[in-house]
Amino acid sequence: MKDYSENLLIEQPAIELFQSLGYSYQDCFHEIFGEKGTLGRETSTDVVIISKLREALLNLNPDLPNEAIEQAIEELTRDRSVLNPVNANREIYKLIRDGVKVQSTTLTPALSQREKEEAGENDITVRVIDWNNPENNDFFLASQFWITGEMYKRRADLVGFVNGLPLIFIELKAVHKKLENAFIDNLTDYKDTIPQIFRYNAFIILSNGSESRIGTVTSEYEHFSEWKKINSEGEEGVVSLETIIKGTCDKRKFLDLLENFILYSDTGGSLIKIIAKNHQFLGVNNSIESFRNIKENQGRLGVFWHTQGSGKSYSMIFFSQKILRKFEGNYTFLIVTDRKELDEQIYKNFANAGAVTEQEVHAESGKHLEQLLKEDHRNIFTLIHKFGDINYKVSERSDIIVITDEAHRTQYDTLAMNMRTALPNAAFIAFTGTPLIAGEELTRKTFGDYISIYNFKQSVDDKATVPLYYENRIPEVQLKNEDLNEDLERIIEEAMLSPEQEEKLQREFAREYHIITRDDRLEKIAEDIVRHFVNRGYQGKAMVVSIDKPTAVKMYDKVQKYWQKHLEELRIKRADEPQDSTKDLAEKIEYMEQTDMAVVVSSEQNEIQ
Repeated sequence: MKDYSENLLIEQPAIELFQSLGYSYQDCFHEIFGEKGTLGRETSTDVVIISKLREALLNLNPDLPNEAIEQAIEELTRDRSVLNPVNANREIYKLIRDGVKVQSTTLTPALSQREKEEAGENDITVRVIDWNNPENNDFFLASQFWITGEMYKRRADLVGFVNGLPLIFIELKAVHKKLENAFIDNLTDYKDTIPQIFRYNAFIILSNGSESRIGTVTSEYEHFSEWKKINSEGEEGVVSLETIIKGTCDKRKFLDLLENFILYSDTGGSLIKIIAKNHQFLGVNNSIESFRNIKENQGRLGVFWHTQGSGKSYSMIFFSQKILRKFEGNYTFLIVTDRKELDEQIYKNFANAGAVTEQEVHAESGKHLEQLLKEDHRNIFTLIHKFGDINYKVSERSDIIVITDEAHRTQYDTLAMNMRTALPNAAFIAFTGTPLIAGEELTRKTFGDYISIYNFKQSVDDKATVPLYYENRIPEVQLKNEDLNEDLERIIEEAMLSPEQEEKLQREFAREYHIITRDDRLEKIAEDIVRHFVNRGYQGKAMVVSIDKPTAVKMYDKVQKYWQKHLEELRIKRADEPQDSTKDLAEKIEYMEQTDMAVVVSSEQNEIQ
C-alpha cells in the first residue's frame, strides 16, 4: 500500500471532497474483474466502465434504438493505439463534446445509398453527456485503480469518471515530497506505460496536499498551473487541494470546463492541448454573464483587462466559442486590432485552435471588410484602419459582436466613429493588457466598465508572467550652476522678448524634455545599453523604450555605433589572446554578429499629416 501519511492526510480528504460534490465512490485496490465483478471491467486493460457508459447513453438517448447505442459504445472504445496520443485524445474529445454520429438501419427506410446521403437520414447523433443538467450524468470516483498496459501494470491514485469515461486523473504525493516528483516520477511513466487512460482524459491534477496544479496530457510541468479561486475573482486566492477540486471538479464547473474551456492548438507539427487557467475561466464566464444581459447593458459588454502574456487571445476564443455553442443565434465575431502584427497573431491563434477554418475571413481592404460583414461568417478579422473610408451604415445586424484588442488606443478618432456608424446595432467588448487611464471615459461609454481584472502582480504571483525587476541605471542630471535662475532671467531680458514669447519659452522649458534628450546623455545611455546587454550573464531579447519617435531613431543609431565598437574590441582581444582561452570570446562575438535590432513604431491616427 501507499505511504500511510499520503493515504490518511491527502487521499482520504480528497475522496471525502468528491463525495461531498455528489460523486459515488469505490476503493478498487481489490477489484474483482468480470461481468459481475466490482465495476464490470473484463480485465485491467479496460479503462472505460462499459456498464456505466451504456446506462448513461440509454438515459440520454431514450428515443434511439439499441443498435445506435451499441455503435456509439463501439466507436468510443475503439482501439486508437496507432494514433499519436494527443491526436487520439482530440478525436475522443470531439465525440464526447459533439456526440457520436452513427448509422442506424432501424431508423432508416429502404432508400438507395445515394438517397440516404442526400437526405442525411442515416446519420444519428448519440449524446454522450448532458451538458446543461449535471445530475443527468453519472459522476464516479475510483481510488487505487489498476490499469495494465502492453507490458506494465500501474495503479492510479484517483480517477474521476463521467458516464463511465475516465476524464479526471489525479496523482498524489506525500506532503514531504516535491510536487514535481508527481510529474517526473509518476505521470511521465504512466503516459508511457498505460497510455490508454489518457486518450479520454480531460485534465490532470497533481498534488502533495500543500501544492496543487492542473494541466493536460501535453503539458510540461512548468505549464501545470495553480487554481486559487473557486467562484469569483474577488475571492482571496488559496492554493490547496480543496480549492482545486472544488474549483474544477464540482459537477457544473467540470462540465463547463470540459465543454467550453479546452482547445487543441496545432503550432506547426506539434499539437498541444490547452485548458483554461483559473483567471481565464472566471474572466470569460464574467464576460458570458455580461453577454447574457446584452439588452440591459445596451451592447456594452465591458472591458476585459488581463495583463500582457496571460493568454488574452485564448480568452477571446473561449468567449466566442462558448457563445456559439451555448446561445441560439447566428452570431458573427468581428475581431479588431490596431497593429498588423497583432492582427496576424490573433488570427493565427484562432486558426491554429480550429476556431476558424475559412481563409477569406481576414479583411484585406475596406471594400473586402464591407463584403465580409454583409456575408455570413462566424469570425472576421480586421485592422481598425480598414474602416477609414467606411463612414456609412454597412449592417444593421444586432448579432455582430465586436471584440476589440487594446481598445483604448484607437477609440477616440474617426476610425472608431466610422466603425460604430457602419455597425449601429453591434455589441462591443474590449480586451486589453493595460488598465484604462483615468479620464478614458469614451472607452467606458463604448464598452462599459471592467468585467474582469487580472493585473500584473496577480500574473507574476501565478507564474503566468515573468517578474519585472527594476534597476536604476539612468545617468543622473546634476545642476552645476547654482545661479541658474538669475542667469536665465538676465539672458531673457537681454533677448528683448515680448510677454507672449516669454510665456511660450516658459511653457516649452517647463518640461524636462530638452534635458532628457540631450545628445551627450543619449550617448552615455547607448554605451551603457550595449555593455549591459552583452555582459548581463544570459542571452535573450531586450526592448528599449524612448520618450518619442525621433529619440527612438537616434537611440538606434547610437546603440548601433557602440555595438560595432564593442564588437571590434572583442575581435581585437580574441586575436591577442592564446587560442585555447578564446572560446567564451568567440561565442560572445558570434552572438553579437547574429543579433538583430530594429526600430518599432506604433502608428498613430493622422501621423502622416
